[in-house]
Amino acid sequence: MQSPKSIFLITALIISGLNAGFYFAWQVSVIPGTKKIGHTAFLETMQSINRAILNPAFFAIFLGGLILLLWTTIQLYGEGRSFNYSLAALALYVFGTLGITIGGNVPLNNMLDAVNLESLDVYSAKQLRHQFEGRWNRLHLLRTIFALLSFLMIALSNASYFLSLNNE
Repeated sequence: MQSPKSIFLITALIISGLNAGFYFAWQVSVIPGTKKIGHTAFLETMQSINRAILNPAFFAIFLGGLILLLWTTIQLYGEGRSFNYSLAALALYVFGTLGITIGGNVPLNNMLDAVNLESLDVYSAKQLRHQFEGRWNRLHLLRTIFALLSFLMIALSNASYFLSLNNE
């Protein structure tokens, strides 16, 4: 039977993997796809996606990652490398993934959401897209990198912890 600590470690790894996978998949599919559509279609698409993403499944992964990494780090206190890797995973997630999302992408999403796209002419749509897209995509790339690094650290934490159990 697995200990609660082991279950939290594995669950944190899974949730972190889902989180990193979500951002990576967006980076390599949605962003290249939206670069191929017109200004108004882009704005409508991003508005729609940003509204649709606010759902329980996304929040379970997004906030669940924080909770599980925090709890796992607390559980691993005093466990040497396992703790250090878990702490790194937590810091990367909090400051990179959550921090960039809350401090960067969300304000841009809110700015876009407040716009009545039907009232925009072609020039205004182009200007709004220019104001939004480049910055949003750069921030997304950064949070993707942080999410992947956080996943790597929690994977190393898992490996270190389970190897230490085998060496006992």
